[in-house]
Amino acid sequence: MGTTYRQLTITERRRIERWRQAKVPVDEIARVLKRCRSTIFRELRRNHFSDESMPKHDGYYGAAAQLMTADRRARDRKLIKYPDLCKRVIERIKDGWTPEQIGNRMIHEGAKLRVCQETIYRYIYSKEGQRDDLWWYLPTHRVARRPRRTRKRREPKFHRDVSILFRPDDVAHRRQFGHWEGDLMLFKQRLGQTNVTTLVERVSRFTVILKNPNRRTKPVVGKIIKAIKDLPHIARRSITFDRGSEFMNWPHLQAELGIQTWFCDPSSPWQKGTVENTNRRARRWLPRKRDIRLLSDQDIKQICDRLNDTPRKYDGAPTLNPTRVALQLSLTGN
Repeated sequence: MGTTYRQLTITERRRIERWRQAKVPVDEIARVLKRCRSTIFRELRRNHFSDESMPKHDGYYGAAAQLMTADRRARDRKLIKYPDLCKRVIERIKDGWTPEQIGNRMIHEGAKLRVCQETIYRYIYSKEGQRDDLWWYLPTHRVARRPRRTRKRREPKFHRDVSILFRPDDVAHRRQFGHWEGDLMLFKQRLGQTNVTTLVERVSRFTVILKNPNRRTKPVVGKIIKAIKDLPHIARRSITFDRGSEFMNWPHLQAELGIQTWFCDPSSPWQKGTVENTNRRARRWLPRKRDIRLLSDQDIKQICDRLNDTPRKYDGAPTLNPTRVALQLSLTGN
């Protein structure tokens, strides 16, 4: 995950103004405010006050800098920048649609210009939305948005017992056949929600690629079940995923197939490095800008065959593991 960035406050900007007038070096200002020096330089450059009618008063002023920042952020907001999009959103809000319904409907329709529900909520509770009393059309009729810390805490999506920390050593050290890793490969947003699931067996590196119409957990997990259900039990002992919402339906894997499921720690994709490396190799034929909707299942299978026919490093020696052949015969029914 990226580093969380905290905007400069009006108090900090007023302190910068006083220190600049006193000729305090930028490095010293950054040290006292516990900010990066580039943040201070950027602030002085972007919010420099200048007025042709008052040329002698050019400079940096804290209050003016705060107003300039607020104005710039308002202009950059999507529903301010695109009035036609804003008009359509407001019409649906007044028709009784929730922000979630509006955002997901835009995705379903494949709109090139769309907004998510969080953007809509922020607009509703902004000064523009408050001016039109858009909050009144929400189901809860809440005048002010409830702070995040006071909202009801959701239960964790993945139980602690399925953490990768409890995965047996035989799986971690590749001493046992039949343990898989799974991941989702995404493509450009403008190309729709179609994506692919990649499954890799940890010992043989045998790869399976499955095409999905969207990221919803039921179709994604359903495709996995359909792909590996005909394998013998010793060839499908467990699967390791990351904590993406597309794998929330993981209990069905255990209920229908008896497969043990493990999940990486949050923001730790390197813990399933085999499938991550396979994704990197598969991007040669499935780049992000490719329209995956145009590929048939046969096209996907050909890409799988290319990956599986390529020798992979196994136990320190580059060889084509014979277990791949057995897996391929099981999955193809030959």
